[in-house]
Amino acid sequence: MTTLILNRRNLLAAGGAVLAAGASGLLLPASAQGVAPTVSMPGGANNYHAHKGAPIVQRIGKGGFVMSGTVRRAGDGAPLEGQRIQIWAHTIEGREEDARSHGATLTDKNGAFRLEMPQIIPIFGQPHGHLAYDSGEFKTVFLRPFMRSAKDTSLEGHFVLQPA
Repeated sequence: MTTLILNRRNLLAAGGAVLAAGASGLLLPASAQGVAPTVSMPGGANNYHAHKGAPIVQRIGKGGFVMSGTVRRAGDGAPLEGQRIQIWAHTIEGREEDARSHGATLTDKNGAFRLEMPQIIPIFGQPHGHLAYDSGEFKTVFLRPFMRSAKDTSLEGHFVLQPA
């Protein structure tokens, strides 16, 4: 027969294990929704409103840096074709508030997008880009992904959208 010893140390260890299991989702009911929607990132909308509706372009500036990603529907994760993604950043050719630093692109049949732009450089800390979904069919989402290094030549942003 196993003897269970309840002391302060064992009780704290057991409580920590229960909290860890809860944080990992083991104590939560399974979700029937599947793929959860993307939540807007803090600072994602910085310098957006003055240039809302930037034109769809083949490239921003002279290019050399690639911003890419995917757009999927919340729930089933299906790729969303023809969705407009606006992109902007502080680059070697302009500041993020400059109209010439903004452009948009559309997703392909696989929900993927790709847009060349000038090299992103740091402003107020770590180098980062801005991406927005704002077409109205789904809820608006702003992303502000950070680069690991200012020498990186690409950055990704992925959207999972829920109906508006």
